[in-house]
Amino acid sequence: MEVQIEKSWREALQEEFDKAYFADLAARLHREKAEGKTIFPPGAQIFRAFALCPLDQVKAVILGQDPYHGYGQATGLSFSVPDGVPAPPSLRNIFQEIEQDLGIRMSGKTDLTPWARQGVLLLNAVLTVRAGEPASHSGIGWQLFTDAVIRTLSQRCDGLVFLLWGSFARSKAALIDATRHHILQAAHPSPLARGAFFGCRHFSQTNAILLAEGKTPIDWQL
Repeated sequence: MEVQIEKSWREALQEEFDKAYFADLAARLHREKAEGKTIFPPGAQIFRAFALCPLDQVKAVILGQDPYHGYGQATGLSFSVPDGVPAPPSLRNIFQEIEQDLGIRMSGKTDLTPWARQGVLLLNAVLTVRAGEPASHSGIGWQLFTDAVIRTLSQRCDGLVFLLWGSFARSKAALIDATRHHILQAAHPSPLARGAFFGCRHFSQTNAILLAEGKTPIDWQL
């Protein structure tokens, strides 16, 4: 099965694409589209995080859970929405923490593509969702695939920073070799966490780690 994904990732993950679960997953998506269901993000954007951040360019990983299920929101990047779309609550809190942590002012832009182009893999654990139905694709095989992505990063790269927010993301720490990588954990930025995310200072910590690794820090300002 030929998957339209960036070349370095396709080569690294070909074994996953050849597995039965991935064929079943693809068939499920095609079937739902044929039934007239709307799936987000649009097909060309499902693997956009990988297109913007080839395997050898990854420096940090921000792990989300599920794509946004509202119209015009999901773009294939965790937490990101297109510029001009109001920031969802979790993204607003991320920006607030960046401002407090780094002493900068965010512009109001909500598209996180500039982060991805600098080596931040904005990875959702589940890469698709039916419109208006949160977590509707959480059980169709995507997590088998994205767990393989995390293991691939752990095994093939060195000195990455994994930002794991909330209990779901923190559960993925078991897939990461902590002797080779840096794992930063915090509460989820959702308002449901009652502000526990604030003060984590993950953005300044990430840049300090990258500098210590001899890598260029991330310009978080949008």
